[in-house]
Amino acid sequence: MTHARIDARFAALKAQGRAAFIAYVMAGDPDLERSFDILKGLPKAGADLIELGFPFSDPMAEGPPIQRAAQRSLADGTTLRSTLSMVRRFRELDTDTPIILMGYLNPVLSMGLEIFASSAGEAGVDGLILVDCPPEEAGPLADALDQVGLSLIRLAAPTTDDARLAVVARRTSGFMYYVSVAGVTGAKEADAGAVAPAVIRVRAASGLPVAVGFGIRTPERAAAIARVADAAVVGSALVEIVAEALESNESISSKVLAKAAELAQAVHSARETAGGG
Repeated sequence: MTHARIDARFAALKAQGRAAFIAYVMAGDPDLERSFDILKGLPKAGADLIELGFPFSDPMAEGPPIQRAAQRSLADGTTLRSTLSMVRRFRELDTDTPIILMGYLNPVLSMGLEIFASSAGEAGVDGLILVDCPPEEAGPLADALDQVGLSLIRLAAPTTDDARLAVVARRTSGFMYYVSVAGVTGAKEADAGAVAPAVIRVRAASGLPVAVGFGIRTPERAAAIARVADAAVVGSALVEIVAEALESNESISSKVLAKAAELAQAVHSARETAGGG
C-alpha cells in the first residue's frame, strides 16, 4: 500500500467532521520491545496516524525530551533498519493506520536513497518527514519515494513566506506539517488564534490537509488546535512519560497509551464541543 493510506484516513476524518490525532513516539525508546508495545497500542488509544521517530545523534529541531529519547534509543542500539523492522511487525497487526517516519537525512543517505525507499515501502511505511532536507536538495529523495508511492511530507513554519511556501509545497503529498512555534519541540505552547490563518494559507498553497505540531502538550491545547487544523500532533508530552515511567519503575506502555487516549479524546471531540465543524 502507498500514501493512499494517508489520503484515505484524512478523507474519512473529514467526512466525520473531525480532526486527526497524530501521535509521535521514538522507535527504540527505551528499547525496541517496549517501544513496540507502545506503537502497537496507539491505534486502539485513538491515534489516527503515527509519527515514528528514528534516532539521530544531532537532532536540530528537537527539544530536550526528544533529544533524550533519541539518546536512550541509540544507547540501546536502535538503527534505521531496526526501525523499519518495527514497522514491519506493526503491519502484521494493523494494515490501516498510516505510519510516517520522522527524522534526519544522514541515516537515510547512509542507507542509500533507493534502498531506503524500497525497504520502507516493503515494511509498510506511508510517508517520510526529514527535518533537515531542504526542497532544493530533495529531488533525488523525492524521486526514490515516488517509485514506491511514499509521501514526502514537508514542514512550514511561521517564518515561511508565500514565495517560500510555494517551494516547500512542491512535490509534497499526504499532508503538510505546520510548525506552530519558532523554536524546538516542546519549548513553547501553540496558540490556536495565531495558527488558524496560517493553516488556511498553507492549505491553500498545498491543496493538502495541514497537521499542526510543536507546542501541543495538553488535551485543552490539542482540542484548540483541532478546531482550526486538520490534525494535531503531540510528541514531547508522550515522550516525557517514557522518561518519567522509567524513573518511577512504572509500566511505560500503559502510561503513554493512557496519555495518548486522553489527547485523542480531546482532539476527536473538539469540534463537537465548539458547536460543530
